Amino acid sequence: MAGAPSSGPVFDDGKAPDAMRTIGEVASALNIKPHVLRYWEQQFPMLRPLKRSGGRRLYRPDDVALVATIDRLVNREGYTLKGAKRALSQGAVAETETVSAAEAGSSDAREAQSVTVVPQLRAIRDRLAAALNA
Repeated sequence: MAGAPSSGPVFDDGKAPDAMRTIGEVASALNIKPHVLRYWEQQFPMLRPLKRSGGRRLYRPDDVALVATIDRLVNREGYTLKGAKRALSQGAVAETETVSAAEAGSSDAREAQSVTVVPQLRAIRDRLAAALNA
């Protein structure tokens, strides 16, 4: 998720946008409990904040953006942790976010989004139909 710091939350603490954040700062900005962030670190291998002496975690901007994406998938879009992990590892989430963030509101964006989303929805429908028929 290189270059994704702008997709994360906006911090109003006087630090530079690319500054590292503590687990408490990230938890507060995203309204997520710190123990949930620690659990997500175990469940999502791509989420690896720096750990200083004493186990103090420092989240880079890319880590914060990844946490925001995981939060969106799990808490707003209804993914399971396993499903969110699969979506992130396959890159399907990044494609949809890029299209919607770069061109939101235009008819070209809607067309580009449908080109990306429709095949994914069809694949999901086919998997569900196969599972029901099995």
